[in-house]
Amino acid sequence: MCSHYQTLKDAELLLERFGAPNKPAGGDYDMWPRRQGVFVSRPVEHDAGDEAVPEREAVVGRWGMIPPGTRPEKLAEASKKSTSNARSETAHQLWTFRNAWAKAQRCIIPADAIFEPDWRPVYEGRSKTSVANHFTRADGAPLGIAGLWDRFRDTAGLLPESYTMLTINADQDPLFRDYHQAGKEKWMVVIQPEGA
Repeated sequence: MCSHYQTLKDAELLLERFGAPNKPAGGDYDMWPRRQGVFVSRPVEHDAGDEAVPEREAVVGRWGMIPPGTRPEKLAEASKKSTSNARSETAHQLWTFRNAWAKAQRCIIPADAIFEPDWRPVYEGRSKTSVANHFTRADGAPLGIAGLWDRFRDTAGLLPESYTMLTINADQDPLFRDYHQAGKEKWMVVIQPEGA
């Protein structure tokens, strides 16, 4: 599972690669859970039939899903939960993600790179801690990570967005099966194929 990534530095790639006609202000480059990052989604207003509404837009939101039913007085507690990743197999069942899943509020999270912990040096006695590995595409193009997004009501009554990365089991993946701790189930983010 990904708990650290780098978003796009090049705003032009949002349009070229992901079809988002805008680059929103804000958002961090070096992303950790609970920070503000950019994701690409279909606007809620898209299905209203208004031709002025683009098919996709880039939005800044909190990385780590806040369930839409969270009461404003419970935001601090909800913000501490680990919701930066959602297992694709169970997201439709979990309270945190099921509203976004049911409404098909899918998104693409543009990334220059993702980081995964390599525990092999620990098990081989070469290190006392895991080593963060930096993954990019070989051709230098950005990664498009599958995700879900939703809105929640904050203490000011506004409706900011939050998002999560979808993950799949990586026990049999030729690359990512070697990451994370030995003896534990392996998970990896869903990296979309070119043009998806």
